[in-house]
Amino acid sequence: MEHAGDGARPAFVLHEHRRPRHHFDLRLEEGGVLRSWAVPRGLPRAPGENRLAVEVPDHDLDHLDYEDADKSIADTGWWEEHDRTRRRMLFTLHGRDGAARYALIRTGDGWLLRRTLDQPDLSRTDRRLRPTDREPEAPAHDPRSPS
Repeated sequence: MEHAGDGARPAFVLHEHRRPRHHFDLRLEEGGVLRSWAVPRGLPRAPGENRLAVEVPDHDLDHLDYEDADKSIADTGWWEEHDRTRRRMLFTLHGRDGAARYALIRTGDGWLLRRTLDQPDLSRTDRRLRPTDREPEAPAHDPRSPS
């Protein structure tokens, strides 16, 4: 995967951990490292939904494609920041299945991850071609069948 230092957009990865306790880690490429938050219940799915996010130590960029017996990649792609203050970061994740906008909100010593009510217009967003978006392939010609 290309990294921002290579002139590409900054990457993100969402790891799913099965041990010691099932949870997810959201990692955002920034400043040559992956800023990381443990999200016990995964990313919020519905606009307006909140999830606890616990900031954990930064990880090296090689974690962008790291998997092992207890850790798999649930989603990956690139992210863009829209706004940031000391207490809030607004950003969009552009992953395998499209884009979604989130806010990380500092709550004292912790963080809250919120899926925003205002979601990106996918018709104006770079999306990867998914299998369901492809044109159906023409059947291969079988030389044994009559034309």
